[in-house]
Amino acid sequence: MTPHEFQAATGVGDTTLDRLTAYADLLVKWQARINLIGPDTVPDLWRRHMLDSAQLFRLLPAGARRVADLGSGAGFPGLVLAILGAPDVHLVESDARKGAFLREAARVTGTPITVHTARIETLAPLAADVVTARALAPLAKLLALAERHGHAGTHYLFLKGRGSEDELTTAGKEWNITFDRIPSLSDPAGIILHLREVRRGRA
Repeated sequence: MTPHEFQAATGVGDTTLDRLTAYADLLVKWQARINLIGPDTVPDLWRRHMLDSAQLFRLLPAGARRVADLGSGAGFPGLVLAILGAPDVHLVESDARKGAFLREAARVTGTPITVHTARIETLAPLAADVVTARALAPLAKLLALAERHGHAGTHYLFLKGRGSEDELTTAGKEWNITFDRIPSLSDPAGIILHLREVRRGRA
C-alpha cells in the first residue's frame, strides 16, 4: 500500500497525509537504530501499521475527551489516532528509547500528545474515555491492565488477530463484557474487539 492508496482508503486530507508521511519517514530512520516494528513489516508500513491503526478512528465514540493507548511502542495505534484528530491522547510506553521516539515523532508532526514512560500497572489511572492497544497481551491480561485506566463508560478498542475467539472465551471466565467483533480493514485474519461495560466477575 502506498501513501496515496492509504489516503484513498481512509479519506484523510493532504495535510494529514503529509504529517503521517513525516512520521513514517522518521520511523524508518529510527528503525535502523532501534527495533520499533518487525523488520519484515517495514516495506508494508502503510497497510500493516498506518491503516491498521487509522481504522480505529471511525470507532471513537462521539464526545470522547481522552484516549489512552497502552504499550504504544512505535505509536500504533495511538499516535496515528492523534494525528487524525483524536483528543488528548496519552501514549503509555515503558521503553525509554521508544518513548524518546514518540516524543520526537510528535514534535516532527506537530501533534499534541502526552507520553508516559512508565509501566501500565504502576501509572496513575488516566480515566480515559477510550483505551486502545495493539499486540500487547492476551485479552484477559489486557483487561486487567486496561480497566484501571478507564471508567464505567469507557470504550476499549483492541486490535487482535488469530486466536481472538479463544481469548474471549478465557476472558469470559473472569470478566463480564459487552463487545462487538469488527472485521479488520488491513488484515483478513484480524478483528477489532470493541468492548464496553467492562467489569470483573461473571454475569
